[in-house]
Amino acid sequence: MTTVAPGSDVRRHELAEFLRTRRERITPEQVGLVRGPRRRTPGLRREEVAHLSSVGVTWYTWLEQARDIQVSAQVLDAVARALLLDVSEREHLFALAGSLDPAPPAVCPSVTPAVRAMLDQLGHIPACVQNSRYDIVAYNATYGQLLGDLDGKRREDRNCMWLAFTDPQWRESVVDLPSTHRLMAARFRAAMAEHLAEPAWTTLLARLEGASAEFREVWARHEVVGGQLAKSKYIRNAHVGLLHLEHTNLWLGPRTGPRLVTYVPLDQQTRERLEELQRLADRRVRPGAPMAAAAV
Repeated sequence: MTTVAPGSDVRRHELAEFLRTRRERITPEQVGLVRGPRRRTPGLRREEVAHLSSVGVTWYTWLEQARDIQVSAQVLDAVARALLLDVSEREHLFALAGSLDPAPPAVCPSVTPAVRAMLDQLGHIPACVQNSRYDIVAYNATYGQLLGDLDGKRREDRNCMWLAFTDPQWRESVVDLPSTHRLMAARFRAAMAEHLAEPAWTTLLARLEGASAEFREVWARHEVVGGQLAKSKYIRNAHVGLLHLEHTNLWLGPRTGPRLVTYVPLDQQTRERLEELQRLADRRVRPGAPMAAAAV
């Protein structure tokens, strides 16, 4: 009779098998080692991985044997580098270990040329790509003028949390700012639970706490809210007036990862005003300049 192992046991065995298969595919020459004449082990030996990772041989052996041991993020990082893991393999390693990656990829892989082209094709519909930290990593011309002149902001300031709490133009455009602040802070806190050790998150949090008393007040509530697919909202645009829009999130990866954000008009007057905003935005774009912003 076969028994089913608890979830933690399954994870450890999956991690052990994953490490073994990754180790066996690496040749000594790939990591600067000399292949001896009597080598029979496919790929690297366990002691070689341990040496390359600067960890104990016994400890690494226990890891491949699915022993119940504590694994730090720093050790996992060293093992990932020793085994030459690519981005997807590295994410899988940390997911199996139930640990936060201390050095996650800096580039958002979801902003492909096709996604950028789609942003432009949406025309008068304001659209952008945001990550779970609220960084605006790409946007079309209409979105660039929706809540102020986004092109005029520094790249490090193109973050919805930062702009909503500190930027006068952005704040003036948001109708019902207090409830928006509470909702954004609650979503930010929920998303940050998976990124507590990441410098980009902690740096943004420190900036917000240092710059905004409003943020400090709502952050102290410890409210959390998950993502939502759509919401009706009003935006007061400085150029064309009040807009009634449906805010929709379309996830480009995991639910807490990058998402395409669109603002679809909910009435004819809003549609006409967005078309006018697009014409204004297009005139502001320099000839030959890309319509979508570069990744942050």
